Parts: sequence; C-alpha cells; structure tokens
Amino acid sequence: MERDKPVVLGEEDACVDAVLERVGRNIVLGLPLGLGKPVRFANALYRRARQDSSIQLRIITAISMLAPQGKSSLERRFLEPFVQRLYGEIPELEYARDVVDGKLPGNVQVSEFFFKAGSFLNHQGQQQNYVCTNYTHAVRDLLAQGVNVLAQMVAPSADMESVSVSCNPDLTLDLIPVFHERAAAGEPVMLVGETNRQLPYLGHHAELPITSFDVVLDRQKSEYGLFPVPQMAISPADHAIGFYASALLKDGGTLQVGIGSLGAALVHSAILRHSNNQAWRAVYDNLRVAELNPVAVEIGGDGTFEQGLYGCSEMMVDGFVHLMNAGILKRKVYDHAGLQTLVNEGKVGPEISLGCLDALRDAELIDSPLRARDVQWLIRYGIFSEEVQFKGGRLVVREQTLEPDLDDPEARQRMEQLALGDSLKGGVVMHGGFYLGPGDFYQQLRELTPEQRDSICMTSVNYINHLYDHTFGDQRLKAAQRKDSRFINSAMMYTLEGEAVSDGLEDGRVVSGVGGQYNFVAMAHETPGARSILSLRSTRSAGGKVVSNIVFNYGHCTIPRHLRDIVITEYGVADLRSKSDQQVYLEMIRIADSRFQPELLKQAKKAGKVDAAFQLPASWSNNTPESLKAAMRVAGVDGLFPAFPFGCDFTDDELVLGKALKTLKAATATGRGKIATLFGALRVSSELGELQPLLQRMGLDDPKKPGDKLNQRLLILALNRIGLSSAKGNTTS
Repeated sequence: MERDKPVVLGEEDACVDAVLERVGRNIVLGLPLGLGKPVRFANALYRRARQDSSIQLRIITAISMLAPQGKSSLERRFLEPFVQRLYGEIPELEYARDVVDGKLPGNVQVSEFFFKAGSFLNHQGQQQNYVCTNYTHAVRDLLAQGVNVLAQMVAPSADMESVSVSCNPDLTLDLIPVFHERAAAGEPVMLVGETNRQLPYLGHHAELPITSFDVVLDRQKSEYGLFPVPQMAISPADHAIGFYASALLKDGGTLQVGIGSLGAALVHSAILRHSNNQAWRAVYDNLRVAELNPVAVEIGGDGTFEQGLYGCSEMMVDGFVHLMNAGILKRKVYDHAGLQTLVNEGKVGPEISLGCLDALRDAELIDSPLRARDVQWLIRYGIFSEEVQFKGGRLVVREQTLEPDLDDPEARQRMEQLALGDSLKGGVVMHGGFYLGPGDFYQQLRELTPEQRDSICMTSVNYINHLYDHTFGDQRLKAAQRKDSRFINSAMMYTLEGEAVSDGLEDGRVVSGVGGQYNFVAMAHETPGARSILSLRSTRSAGGKVVSNIVFNYGHCTIPRHLRDIVITEYGVADLRSKSDQQVYLEMIRIADSRFQPELLKQAKKAGKVDAAFQLPASWSNNTPESLKAAMRVAGVDGLFPAFPFGCDFTDDELVLGKALKTLKAATATGRGKIATLFGALRVSSELGELQPLLQRMGLDDPKKPGDKLNQRLLILALNRIGLSSAKGNTTS
C-alpha cells in the first residue's frame, strides 16, 4: 500500500500537537538506543506532559546519554570546563536529567532495557522500571508494552525524498512495517522523524523513503551536534587482553566487538599485528602465546591480514573505521548465499574470469544459454559489464552481438573479450546495528568516500544478532557471510564453572543489560568455525582492596555454563568449549591473578571439582602486574601500547588531573582512608610552584573559602602521590 508523504513541520510543539491529535493523551513513546533519539521532539513532548498532568507519557528506550556530572566538588571543578567544551552546543535530554535528579512528574515513566553501565545501580525507580530482554527480543517487548509513537533522528537526503536511519536502524527497520500495518488497520499510531544534517547519511538498508514517517520535524537552524562518547584510557591490563584477542582473529574471518577500552585495545593490537608484525610477534613470543594458549594456534593467526576481516556487529564502534583505514576491514560479503559460498571457496572473484561463469553454472546459479534474468543478475554483481544488454535472446555489447552459450568456444571467447566486468560489485565489509562513539568518529563517517560509504550497511539487529531467517537474508546467507566469526564481548566476573556475570549483581540490581551478548554467545555455538570470546580484567578495586573477578561462584549469571567457550584475562586465554568441569576449573584458575589462585584452587578442591592431589604449576605464579608489564615491552621499541592510541578529548593537564583525582578517590574509599587523606592534606605544603597551571585549571590557584582551601590541599596531595610536586612539577616515578 502506497503511503502519503509525511507532514513536514518546522516547530517541535506543532509535532507534539499532531501526535496528541492522532494518538490521544495516553502515549507510549519508543525511542532508539543511544544516539538516535530526536532530542528536540522528545524534549517538547516531555515538557508538554510535565505541564499537563492529563497526558500519560511512558518512554521506553535504552541508554539515554547525558553529559557527566561530578559527585564531589573537585570532580565538578574538573568536569565543568570539559563538559562545556564537548557538550555545550548539544541540547540535553530533559527527561533523562529529571530521571537522574529524581524530578520526573507522576504522569511520566521511563523504562529502559539497557543502562549506561553503572548509571542506575542505586536508582530504585529505574531499577524497578527496567525491562530485561535480549536485544533481538526488544521489538517484541516494545510492542507488548503498547508503544504507539515511534520517534527517531534521521539524516535527510538533499531533496527530502528519502532519509537515513543511519545510527539506529537496529530496531526501527523491524518496527516500521508493524506500525504501517497497525495504521492501515485504523489504530492510532504515529511515526515521527526529526532531521539532523549532522548525522552521517548511510545507505543500503538504512535508507528509507520519507513516506515511512507520518510527521517529520525539519528545522535546520535548530539542528545540533551529535552526542560524543570520549575515548577511554586503555590500561596495561586492557592492552594485554586486547593482544590475546588479536591472536585469536583468523585472516579472512568475521569480527564482532563492543564499545569501551577492551574493544579499543583489541583494535589497536589487530592494527599492530598487521602494520608492525615484527613488534607484534615479539610480544607474542614474550607472552608465550603459542606455548601456553594452544587455542590461539588452532583458531587464530600471527600474520598480517591479507584477506582481511568482515565486521558483523550490533554496534559499529569507531574501531571498525580504524580497521578500515588500516586495510584490515576489507573482506567483502554479498547478499546472495550461493554467490557468497562460491566466494568463500575461492571460485568466484574478486577479479572476474570465465572460470567465474563456469563456477556459477556448476552451482546452478545461472543457465546456459544465459537467460534475461541471468544477465541481469550477472550485471548486478559486476560479473558482466553494465554495457551488456539482453535482446532477442542474444547479448549485445557496444553494438556487437554475442551468443549467450557457455558451451560454445567462440561465444566464450567473445564474452571474455567484451562482456566480463572487472571485479565483483555490491559487497559490504561491515554490517552494523547502531553506532555511538567519539566526535571524530562521526566526522570520519561524514567524510567517507562514496566507495567506503557503500561498503557499510547499517541494518536490523535481528539480522545481525542471530542466524534465524530475516527479511534481509536467511540462515544460509548469514552462515556463509560469517565464516570464522569471533564474537568478542566483555564480562564483569566469571565463575570457575564457566558462568559469565556481565549485566547485574547477585542482589538483583542491574548494572547495564543483557543487550546482544547472549545472542552472540549462542550464535557462536551454532555457526561453523565461530567462537565466543568473553574478556575481563582479572581483578578490580573494591573498598580500597584488590579483589578477583574470577570467583568460585556467584548468585547471578548472564551467560550460563553450558554456553562456556573462550575467556580472556590479561594473563591468558582459557579454552572451555567441550571440556570437562575439572579442565574448566583449572583453565580459569590458570588465567586468574596469582594472588588469588591458591584460594580458588582450595575452593575447587573442597567442592570436589579438582583432584585433591593437584598442585599449582610454577608457571602460573607469574600472573602478576609486574610480570605482565615486562612481557609487553619490546627492546628498542617505545610506545607500542599507548593509553590513547586513537586520540583523546582531554588536554595533557586534564589527563594529569584525572589521574590525581582517581588516586584521591581510591585513597578515600574507606573511612580510615578518608581520615588519613584528610590529615595528609592538612600537612601538605600550600606552595604552588609549577603546579600552578593545574590548580588554575581547577580554579583553586587562589582559594578564598575554607572548603576551597581544603580542596586545594587535597588536590596537591593527590598530585604529589602521582609523582608531581610544587618543587618539580613533573613526573618523578
């Protein structure tokens, strides 16, 4: 059924009026995860509900991004200039700020199915309204919650005939057809688009006719920048995890990876493996990867990426663009299962020859003599030149006619001379469901060449996250495209029996959400050649102490033990698939921090899961931060593993201050630590010396109020503890 063009409005309030007129005053608003929220429309609708209590508004979404705000006065002094610099021109999501501040009116409720990690750990309202779901079930659950308005930020084409749901086709592509069906049946539902020309325009599945929407808010002068997520520092432990993960990648394979420092570490090490293989192999040897982690030899590689990788990830992180620029993300996949299978087998492409036609015929993808539909199909994929036409049962190329018979030697010779294309067309190197990242990532997407842009297909998360048949491709196609997949995700904790704790705590509180992790883990067990890889740091700081993230057991799990596969810490790779429980317990103890191995082994023996006679091998005792630091060094090569390999939004002074504040926070994690720190601050010298610029950045170079004077001393103490002093003003340790 052909739809009418949408109503294009230039004011947010007019859009709200249109929604109220059609849908009524009981609105269940679905908003995209992360970046794609239409901030102007969402704020206008929320304001109207805040002013008019007869409107019942429920917002269902995930990851409502807000600029950070410090908890302490020192944190606020640090963050305010930074936030103004990065977010000053971007309108804030008003409902999200009121959620955090506890100011939501009684007629408004916000439910999310995925939190920004840790953001609502102590927020009872959001914990109560959280909807637990797999990413692939989110469409179903949104509809079950009664969503009647779907609103999204879109990139408009120059002629406003089409739009791109660029950053968030993930759920939208599956929701829009349902909304159209409901509207055709007379239900009061509405699709709202909000244009933003700052949003990169990406085609393929993400490009929709503007008639997909009922109302479009289009006011160019009020468009705003895209919400950036700054790069996180990559610690030495993160770099080690990323390095091990890079050794598990198989040239010609498939990569899925998530956001954060662990994902960035993997991308950095993959680029190092490709661009400086000699240095990468030196670290490989230092860590004794092949000797201690045989799974890396079995499924991974240690050479450069000659065939390249294909990205298939619910989240297209900025790392995929870095991999593209480094010449790694270059393995193209095609939207035809038969063709993709032949490509995998090396029988077709990338260069075109008569052998390609023979392989296609042997696979019964084309006939001989060729028919009109065969010719059209061959042209579509670049196997035949676009100059080829099919007329009267013959091929016509530049006014010359050819017999379409693959069994005729003369016809074959003329096809080779006149009809064949140069290389396969229509391939993509990246399928993504949504994107979110640093500001320069969005700029890079806007500046892609036409060829690069055409090689990225943003699409439905239900196409990406499992193997079931979908509108965009069936299971056979997906399995053919995703050969040698490495689905790499992170966990908070891991138990000895093989359970991953990734989204919540054993008291029921939600840290983030399941998202697509379960989908990818399950898919790894169903896809030939695929492996699920869960990464985690072996330890964390809690209450001023170092504790192990590998635990004997835990009262909550995200991934059950029957789906255990590969686990990585900074101390190695544990291959758990198809192993007995004793083998699994010992593999996990092997990659734990050595300070916690004896107790973990004791618990395993007590439970009868490990033979009582087993003793910890001497080689396991090297799992220490000091040994790791030494192993990651290569003689004569500096800066192999920088904290910010892909740029940083913080200034040099801010990096120093951030480290000092982090040190201060750790020191005051306990009551005793707070008292000791306070006494230390009172004894510290108030002479500024070369610390003057740092204190000036914090507005504490000339404090007047007692509280500010104490903050100055606390900051000087923290700077001293990281190796800076008023006397030297530089790093001394």
